[in-house]
Amino acid sequence: MGFATDCIHAGQEPDPTTGAIITPIYQTSTYVQEGIGKHKGYEYARTQNPTRRALEKNLAALEGGTDAYCYASGMAATHAVLSLVKTGQRLVVSDNVYGGTHRLITRILSRYGIEAAFLDASDAAAFDAASGDFALLWIETPTNPLMKVCDIAALAAVARRRGALLVVDNTFMSPCFQRPLALGADIVVHSTTKFLNGHSDSVGGVAVVRDKAHAEWLQYVQNAAGAILSPFDAWLVLRGTKTLALRMPRHEENGRRVAAFLREQKKIRRVYWPGFSDHPGHEIHKSQASGFGALISFDLGSREAADRLLRQVRLCSLGESLGGVETLISHPATMTHAGYTPAEREALGIGDGLVRISVGCEDAQDLIADLQGALDSV
Repeated sequence: MGFATDCIHAGQEPDPTTGAIITPIYQTSTYVQEGIGKHKGYEYARTQNPTRRALEKNLAALEGGTDAYCYASGMAATHAVLSLVKTGQRLVVSDNVYGGTHRLITRILSRYGIEAAFLDASDAAAFDAASGDFALLWIETPTNPLMKVCDIAALAAVARRRGALLVVDNTFMSPCFQRPLALGADIVVHSTTKFLNGHSDSVGGVAVVRDKAHAEWLQYVQNAAGAILSPFDAWLVLRGTKTLALRMPRHEENGRRVAAFLREQKKIRRVYWPGFSDHPGHEIHKSQASGFGALISFDLGSREAADRLLRQVRLCSLGESLGGVETLISHPATMTHAGYTPAEREALGIGDGLVRISVGCEDAQDLIADLQGALDSV
């Protein structure tokens, strides 16, 4: 089936009881059993839920995986996947990752004897030479918020030579634009909160796998740790994926127009967007993705300038998160990457003047007018 068809139909059948075309919200904590050991595949809602399972099948199909498991947040999904790394093993992470991922690794996993290194993975050959041995490589591409591009296929080969796993956080691109499993990744993670849901009304996460053994472990962790996605949140994400193939091209077209506008502004020092032909890694991104996405970062040079702009925007809403149909604008140094030390942010290039925008599905000229008015005050 085609991608748009899978968005609408994969993992979903009309309700056998009523014929309802939309998967019901099975809001139940338990299921009646006919006798000892006799049930219809459902025992307890932490372990199984039909709404959640429909979403997992849907997302596995969209990413081209064998199975998927949904969790209460993107960080819960991240934690479940990183539980594949054992005490004494080494974890390598591409630098400039989401602040929550960095915090989880440095402040929680470090307590359990897991060594972690944060390295620049945008040059696969240099990374191969510098990375040493590791059990799991975690990357974002493009990265949050500086849009560094990593060569998924090349890094998958690096990981295979070490007998290691490659995990790709594909939240920024969605499976509409990028499918890491087809490029050699072992596991793909999303914050379903973002583009998959698309409406800023649900929090969740998913891990999609190729290997049965990884599927079994992630299902075990989902049940044993209990950070499950609720039936209602699963239903909301299923509602969102039905329009994913329609929304993502609109996000990108608006992103293209907003990025071009921002690049023309003299008050902006630099604009980060992988769609620019001179963006580092642009050609690699073109080879592994079918679109450039709607995430843009730009540097105003100082916290004061960023604050003035963020106070003046009206249509672009200042807030955490991304991927909704409405445009969200944020300040990475005090929001997504507040958990990094000032020195760490400076080393990565995340200055106090950096602003990130998740371009929504409004009329692009209205977004540009809003940004122009705000820039006039800077």
